[in-house]
Amino acid sequence: MTFTGFAQLVERLQQSKVRKRVAVVAADDAHTLEAVLLAVKDGVVTPVLIGDAARIKACLAELGDTGATSRIVDVVDPVAAARKAVELIHAGEVDFLMKGRLETAPLMKVVVDKESNLRTGRIMSHIGFLEIPSYHKLLAITDVALNTTPDLAQKRQIIENAVGALAAMGVEMPKVAVMAATEEVNPKLIESVDAAELKRLNQIGELTGCIVEGPISYDLAVDREAVALKEYQSAVAADADLLVVPALTAGNLLIKALVYSAGAKSAGFVVGAKVPIVLVSRSSSTADKHMSVALAAAACQEVVYV
Repeated sequence: MTFTGFAQLVERLQQSKVRKRVAVVAADDAHTLEAVLLAVKDGVVTPVLIGDAARIKACLAELGDTGATSRIVDVVDPVAAARKAVELIHAGEVDFLMKGRLETAPLMKVVVDKESNLRTGRIMSHIGFLEIPSYHKLLAITDVALNTTPDLAQKRQIIENAVGALAAMGVEMPKVAVMAATEEVNPKLIESVDAAELKRLNQIGELTGCIVEGPISYDLAVDREAVALKEYQSAVAADADLLVVPALTAGNLLIKALVYSAGAKSAGFVVGAKVPIVLVSRSSSTADKHMSVALAAAACQEVVYV
């Protein structure tokens, strides 16, 4: 199915009547808890709050919440809280993770630790989602947070991670635009060469579950008028579900430009581990964090990362 916006996705989650359990690591952060409580109010998650219990209760009280809807696990040290979250995953007591009052690096160090057993054999990558006023559906973008300059093999894994998450959310056979400056293959621009190879792998059935186009420019991926003017033929043209950027900097600039200059709303999470991981910045808005929780809940509705 196609989601026109975040609200439609939340509505689908509500209709499923299945609340996914989110382990919030170092949950004694009012900003994070505010977002989680909004997702609880939506009826899409059940929280397990791991951290300094006294501070968590104080934050909840500050937000006007009694704590009755939340399970609180008292672990004061943030790294120990991350390890406890991993333990709860393997015990089948939580379905995905969310970062609270700790830096990304220590959380990810626990996640990638061999003893945590959360690796899948693929790289981990970030998938972002944009609700853009001028576009007709939610637009996913990857990778804008983890992999700086992925090579061809890594780009393939990034696509596979994103396609798996989209499939779990109900987006079947997503249209994937592998981005470059133009739609022409230029040996001097490695991203265009990689894009053409990823399209070839898709066409011969080695990269499945999606329709891949590349290299393709941003305008041809999302704009009908540009497609008509250039007489460009592709099933992905002006209807992309997923943009695959050539490098982290390009994706980071693109997503921020759309948010700050085009009125887009954004959210996202990490895929490629055995469970989704919400790693939004501590400076992100409550709305972004709220939607990221909902998206991650949707991504673990049916998918198993193996």
